[in-house]
Amino acid sequence: MADTADGPMNQIFPAQARLIPTNRKPSSTPESKYWASFKTTKGPSSLIHPITAIDFSPALPHHMALSSSASVSIYSSVSFSPISTLSSSFTDIAYSPSFRCDGLLLAAGSHSGTLHIFDPASRQPLRLLRSHSRPARLVRFPRLSDKLHLFSGADDALLNYWDVPSETPILSFQAHKDYVRAGAASPATPHLFATGSYDHSVRLWDVRGASPSKPVIEFTHGNPVENVLFLPSGGLIATAGGNCVKIWDVIGGGRLVHTVESHNKTVTALCTGKIFKDGDEQPRLLSVSLDGYLKVFDFAAFKITHSMRYPAPLLSVGFSPSGSGRVAGSSNGVLFISKRKKKDADMDDEEKKTNQSGGFGSERDNKQASNRSNFRYFRRGQNEKPSEEDFVINKKKKVKLAEHDKLLKQFRHKDALVSALHEKNPRSTMAVMEELVARKKLLRCVANLDVDELGVLLGFLQRYATEPRYAGFLMGLTKKVLQLRAMDVRSSDALRGNIRNLKRVIAEESIKGKASRPCPNETCLIRPSVCWTKQQPLSC
Repeated sequence: MADTADGPMNQIFPAQARLIPTNRKPSSTPESKYWASFKTTKGPSSLIHPITAIDFSPALPHHMALSSSASVSIYSSVSFSPISTLSSSFTDIAYSPSFRCDGLLLAAGSHSGTLHIFDPASRQPLRLLRSHSRPARLVRFPRLSDKLHLFSGADDALLNYWDVPSETPILSFQAHKDYVRAGAASPATPHLFATGSYDHSVRLWDVRGASPSKPVIEFTHGNPVENVLFLPSGGLIATAGGNCVKIWDVIGGGRLVHTVESHNKTVTALCTGKIFKDGDEQPRLLSVSLDGYLKVFDFAAFKITHSMRYPAPLLSVGFSPSGSGRVAGSSNGVLFISKRKKKDADMDDEEKKTNQSGGFGSERDNKQASNRSNFRYFRRGQNEKPSEEDFVINKKKKVKLAEHDKLLKQFRHKDALVSALHEKNPRSTMAVMEELVARKKLLRCVANLDVDELGVLLGFLQRYATEPRYAGFLMGLTKKVLQLRAMDVRSSDALRGNIRNLKRVIAEESIKGKASRPCPNETCLIRPSVCWTKQQPLSC
């Protein structure tokens, strides 16, 4: 179709101004420097299943427990190395490890609905609580001085409040209309706790009330609730569901205070941490998501203060009460451990002992580690030693090719033949000739040889044409050479000399062949000139 006078050919498109590039260098605020002081490394590679939950002991030395597959592992709070594994009591997947307020007991749920209570020091199972018929993904001890009770929720939508010594539920009722997957105990009172469900609701329960099966407060998150967390004051609750985190005012009757929409995918876990700023401890809310990001939220100023990216979807997160370490668990079983480098004056005796013995965070490891800002990091190569988590692939040594092999790869057939003849190695030369025969290029190469190169070929035939191992091939090649290059041989004195020498060698070999034939007399060995037994000429 032709363009008209008012068509697109006569339209004027104004040029757009170029955007000024923005400076993407991260701001060097005191808080960003604080989070940058955590050095991240991968945990043990034996974990291959998703790390579903992480919990730190509230009592010293703040050991860490995590659930993965059919086991609960306990890690040191100083070196972040595994101490023990509780797996003998689980016959299926373990969920939601939880330490008691004094750190002397550890409880965990299971896919079959049973609750297991252990002594983390001796790894002995102490109690087995049975009431749920579906996977129990919520198990929590009260936060304060209550050491005799715990509460649990499961996919059967039941909420149980247990008396641990007698292994019986004090309360058991249907708390939600869908799976109960999240919950938290209040830090202000041991009788108050909150639960979240896939029915989008969050409910607050008080076991002291006249009707404890009725929630004290109820509000709707708007998405299936993945995690519920009381903030340190006890007056605020953070809930995670969908790609947002919401802050609720419990004292105000469940009023929505703030909504954080900083993730692109489902937020899976929450925890609280603290930073040391201007000599004071300031709490922070940490959230992880399936998008691989860890976000740090200041709920006093209602803003995101820091963000970190991990190479895998994250399912769990934990922050040490001492502020020394941060841990994130991924869906592929990788445990990302981040430990803050401390000065010796800020370390306790256990941390100093671990550092002196070469544990995680020691000065020796820090010196040997290659920083990404160093030039040596980009120049590392075969001399760089792999870490324990690396999978080493042994590189095959490169085969060094001879000159004629390189020429054959380049399809320079005549040059390959000449190179093999100059090497004076009959085995290599025969191999090249056989390869040229397979490619149907040998006679063409012979036809293209110049006079000097033809002389080298005739010299080779003179030396090895009568060798038994090569004679069958070279004698036939000799006939072909004489047929193809007869005119060149007649016109060159050097080539005629080579032909005379070749005839003489062949004649001598034929005489030897006749002399080696057996004598009619079976007891006679024939030598070239005289019969050995009868001392007669060869005519015998």
